[in-house]
Amino acid sequence: MGRWEVVEPIGAGGWATVYAGRPAVDGEGPPGRSEVALKVMPTAGLAPRQAARVAEAARREVELGRGAGHPRLVRLLDSLVLSSPGHPALDGAIVLVMERARCSLRDLVDAGTLAGGTDGGGMTEDEGGRLIAGICEGLAHLHAAGWVHADLKPENVLIGEDGSVKLSDFGLATELTGTHGYAQPMGTLDYLPPERWKAPLGELGVEVRPSADIWALGIVIHEVFASGAAPFTGATPMARGAAVQEYAEGRAPLRMDQAVPEFWRALAADCLAPTHAERAAHTAESLSRRIAAHEAGRSAEPEPPPRTAHRGRRARAAAFLAVTVCGAVGAAVWTYAGRDGGPAPGRPEASPAPVRVFNAERGCQDRFDRDPQCSLGLAVDPRRPYTAENVVPTRVWHGDVLEADCELPDGEQIIDEEDRESTRWFRVHLRSGVAREAWLPAVRTKDRPALPRCPHAAS
Repeated sequence: MGRWEVVEPIGAGGWATVYAGRPAVDGEGPPGRSEVALKVMPTAGLAPRQAARVAEAARREVELGRGAGHPRLVRLLDSLVLSSPGHPALDGAIVLVMERARCSLRDLVDAGTLAGGTDGGGMTEDEGGRLIAGICEGLAHLHAAGWVHADLKPENVLIGEDGSVKLSDFGLATELTGTHGYAQPMGTLDYLPPERWKAPLGELGVEVRPSADIWALGIVIHEVFASGAAPFTGATPMARGAAVQEYAEGRAPLRMDQAVPEFWRALAADCLAPTHAERAAHTAESLSRRIAAHEAGRSAEPEPPPRTAHRGRRARAAAFLAVTVCGAVGAAVWTYAGRDGGPAPGRPEASPAPVRVFNAERGCQDRFDRDPQCSLGLAVDPRRPYTAENVVPTRVWHGDVLEADCELPDGEQIIDEEDRESTRWFRVHLRSGVAREAWLPAVRTKDRPALPRCPHAAS
């Protein structure tokens, strides 16, 4: 094929077959590498519209592969059109010559091996985090350059011989014109965001935004740490798509595998916010910064002291992003919800009273595993609707003990699962985390301490 020799097939997809290749003439290959990947995209036998789509996909790959110039995007080395009258199936085929990778992220996830190539029975947090950080860097560059990948999945994340991460397969990449672009209604169903399932098809196609890549990233994060399992279950892609719609419409909670570490669970949950508007705040660049800060914090953390059994449940509340009874979602952080210790920093001495959190769902009352589906949210402002935008990051569970210093009798009315309703709220102190105080609705505790009225609510 031109100046490239075909060695063997290494993969096939709907539009193309990929072969291992090498330079037919010594010295013409990429420095330090004798092998390349030859992506062959046939056009023979296709209807004119289909052939045009293949040619357009190849054009996008060439434009991004040659112009991107970023270490997290696969590099395009050459492109050509085959002229082979004696082989009608190949005549007119488009060939893209790219740097060859060792494997894909899908290969690693399916094999349960580490990026370093050793058997490990699953992805370690360090290796998984490094791979996800690389994906975010690639997405951030793409989005800044005005493109949406539009087909992010483990198969399209390549791993180099040195373990480097590179995004590939830009056949569905969409160029932005302002805040969005238009594309044909194509893509891998398991990675489509909720809005794409019902997107209207116009003359230019369907709207595509960078938040579509963020949704796909959330699915990939879950798969990396959950041995390939998706957060939305079903026997077929359509069934899993139906589960996505139920979640997006508030009829089902977001359920994530317990194998996903806390930080990555929270990151994935932000990526999997049900609407474009909610995901728009979580750009690839901001997610990269969060990952960098997390990794820097982990490297600086001293070894934690051994924990005794009697402090286990209340000593710290592992806070996961989960749906509350009213559908509010918050970001995950570590927090302390115990009774021992002094007042929260920056607050005057008071006479706080303990209040024990109560969850009316009986299935959550005897659980000790901090299941995210059993977590409850604390409000930022008790006078505003109890929605996702009005929930602090910290989560609490049935049986947690908080310290309350005052009450508000005329806040937002809250109704729990047993149809108990109340406008009474308690201001509680949080020992750590982003917020240092929050509001617990009275329907979330059986305790009725004698507390002074709060001078004012949060604004």
